[in-house]
Amino acid sequence: MTDLPGRLESLVRSTPWLLEALRAARDVDPPDWLVGGGVLRDLVWDRPHGQSRPAPPRDVDLAFFDPTRLDRARDAEVEQALAARLPGVPWDAKNQAAVHTWYGRVFGGRVAPLRSAADGVATWPETATAVAVRLLPDDRLETVAPCGLDDLFGLVCRRNPAGSRSTTTTGGSTTSASPNGGRGSRSSWRAKMVP
Repeated sequence: MTDLPGRLESLVRSTPWLLEALRAARDVDPPDWLVGGGVLRDLVWDRPHGQSRPAPPRDVDLAFFDPTRLDRARDAEVEQALAARLPGVPWDAKNQAAVHTWYGRVFGGRVAPLRSAADGVATWPETATAVAVRLLPDDRLETVAPCGLDDLFGLVCRRNPAGSRSTTTTGGSTTSASPNGGRGSRSSWRAKMVP
């Protein structure tokens, strides 16, 4: 069996801008932070589709968990600190401890309070985007993949049963609503759409 965590780590470490973003996140150090979602999916899916260098990210999702501050200003503070440390990166920081306070207003329905940033990643809309990483102080890379890495590396776009229920497919691209904002795949990708 292929070492998928090792393959992901190799891709991350061979992408200088992403490694620098992880260093910036580590320096700012919001509680229990993780970087993931579309930025990792793009990194993995771009190469099999002929893009030798990853396209610039639409956003860099940073999940963190701070139960002491559930206000929107906390997200903005983290984004500002990240931008001060590494300007030019389209940071999108969301406190996973606060998702239950606004999810219903934005997407309808109710969600239970989450217990960690990894809990939040587990609810991201597609299995291939429910993946995140953290650069540890000793430079080891921690991977959080509650749905596994098979779909990410198999180019499979499947709704995460624990995630958002709003997934739309049009012309070969997928757009999903999630607590971390809508994300769409590049139209040149040929992902296997699986219900």
